[in-house]
Amino acid sequence: MDALLAALADPARWRLVNLLTEQPRPVGVLAQLAGARQPQTTKHLQTLERAGVVTSRRTGQRRIYALRPGPLRDLAATLSRIADTTERADGPHATYDRYERGLHAERLAAKEPGWADDRSFTFRRSLPARPESVWRHLTEAVLLAHWWTPEDLRVSELVFEARPGGRIVQEYRDAEDADGSHPVAGRAEGVVDDVRPGERLAYRLSPLLPDGRLAFTAHVGMDLGATDTGSDLGVHWRITDSTIDSADFVAGIEIGFGQSLDKLAATLAADPHGIGSTDSTDSTDSTDTRSMT
Repeated sequence: MDALLAALADPARWRLVNLLTEQPRPVGVLAQLAGARQPQTTKHLQTLERAGVVTSRRTGQRRIYALRPGPLRDLAATLSRIADTTERADGPHATYDRYERGLHAERLAAKEPGWADDRSFTFRRSLPARPESVWRHLTEAVLLAHWWTPEDLRVSELVFEARPGGRIVQEYRDAEDADGSHPVAGRAEGVVDDVRPGERLAYRLSPLLPDGRLAFTAHVGMDLGATDTGSDLGVHWRITDSTIDSADFVAGIEIGFGQSLDKLAATLAADPHGIGSTDSTDSTDSTDTRSMT
């Protein structure tokens, strides 16, 4: 496939392919129709033949070239499969496009400081674990690190002191940056406001802009309730202190935190009691997690 793509990438060779779609032709005629010298045309045809897209045979004093449709059909099928995968309604490209639309709208709205103040977001999830197990995933750093980022990111540093006045630090990197060699994708700092084990958790969290300023402050409240099948989790976000430069962050809240909660649900389904990650020294993907609960 690589050889075929390289062969077709040259405009002169692409012109010869188009001429051969009409009918097989000898080198001399192809050179004349393409407006090129015959030695150059011969070299281009030899490249196309090595790539498998044309075939040739000698007839008397002439060498006739013909197109082979099979490799072109294979290429078309591959390109079609790539396009279909990209256009999947539930795929990452759809999420990217959705974020782009939101980003455009938020950037237009961010005209002055405070532009997004009192904006709120509400999330609800039915989770397959009892409230006491969910509580651990909400408050223990080792367990938080497994879900507290969108799909394309991973936690690289996490501090969560689950007590009133406790400190929160969340640093994250690209999920595919396994060795931590790329720049940090983002960092947020905050403080815990309310802790009622198994029932309610409230905190303030502020993403940091590249220059270290706060982008905005998110006031986050989480309420847990038991159900017959596990727990109901309700989450309410309210924004204050929004800066003009916070538009990119605000545009990602609904998608990003929604993805995080989906990861939480999947994590609980796989390990409802959190027994697979009970040692605070254990971490994944070089994650530096520190919990002071």
